[in-house]
Amino acid sequence: MRRHMRNILFGICLLAVSVLFFSCRHEEKYSVIPYIEFLSLEKLDEGNDYDSRAYLTLYFHDGDGDIGLDETDRNPVFSVDSPYYYNLFIDFYEKQHGEWVKLEFPTPLHARVPHLSNDVPESIEGTLTILTYINNPASPYDTVRLSCCLVDRALHHSDTIFTPEIIVQK
Repeated sequence: MRRHMRNILFGICLLAVSVLFFSCRHEEKYSVIPYIEFLSLEKLDEGNDYDSRAYLTLYFHDGDGDIGLDETDRNPVFSVDSPYYYNLFIDFYEKQHGEWVKLEFPTPLHARVPHLSNDVPESIEGTLTILTYINNPASPYDTVRLSCCLVDRALHHSDTIFTPEIIVQK
């Protein structure tokens, strides 16, 4: 009987320690690697006869909330001459003779997304809307798409996603 009570007491203690251990662990709601998903690309009607810009909207989530840069973030990793001066990379593609061709412009379409959370680390999610160019006036091709990749402060890269193709009015 005494041995049976010790086993029960030991089992209760083990259960209590297990509950405490697992309840104190901080579980991330999402991975620390940013995730993005295309939501929409809506042309901006600027009152002229051609398409120039559009609102690109993306869904995102990040497990530690370290997305975003401030204007004062200019250390070597985020300096103007660094590849990580921007944290949302947007590339422009046009369909030429049935093949997607990535175009390089003198001024990139990339953006600096501002800090999205002051309570790092915390899991965050939401939507980003960026106004971007969608037309290459120097080109006769009218079918375009964009690719996007989001980079957090720890330099974790999301997957690269593509928008659906759109036809732009030239």
